[in-house]
Amino acid sequence: MAHKTIVTDLNRCVGCLGCIVACKTVNDVRVGSFRNKVLRQGPFPREEGGNWPDIDMYFLPVSCQHCASPECVTVCPTGASHINEEDGTVQIDKDQCIGCGACLTACPYGCRYVDVDTSVAEKCDLCASITSEGGLPQCVSQCGGMARWYGDLDEGIESFKGPRGETLGDFVEEFSDSDLYRLDDEGNAPQGVYILRRMAWQGGDVSMQ
Repeated sequence: MAHKTIVTDLNRCVGCLGCIVACKTVNDVRVGSFRNKVLRQGPFPREEGGNWPDIDMYFLPVSCQHCASPECVTVCPTGASHINEEDGTVQIDKDQCIGCGACLTACPYGCRYVDVDTSVAEKCDLCASITSEGGLPQCVSQCGGMARWYGDLDEGIESFKGPRGETLGDFVEEFSDSDLYRLDDEGNAPQGVYILRRMAWQGGDVSMQ
């Protein structure tokens, strides 16, 4: 089984929020709800007691991490939340969802919401209707900073694709394994990958709720 996900180069993200706009537009996400959110991390001193200009700050896009062991799937009483066997992503069968909200509570990153019009759970599905036809998620294809990349973890993140067919390994600044991060693992094994060079990974409160 593949493990499709997004890699975000945080050194390239400028916090323009274009990924949010693209996501809301293509998925018809109502005002006040988000499938993707960009959080500011910092500013924080590079060294204890440091002051401007010796500070760092970066932007952290957060959406469904398409976890390998998603608690949202475990707690779903109807099986609406499930792992797609073809690409390893976490999807929601809206015909089976009863809008109980159990999955919202289970997600450690607050990446789900219940649509008030349909009373079913919603979240990032990696633009499944587009990627199933060979396209890219909108947050990737519309990223002006070329920070977001899409691909299969089983093939290595260097093979991930950008909006014009570029591969991450041939385009972005060199990085090492020590520059790779994931959101805090609460036993759910998040699959999204972040690249951050020359700054301390802050983690922090990434909840979208």
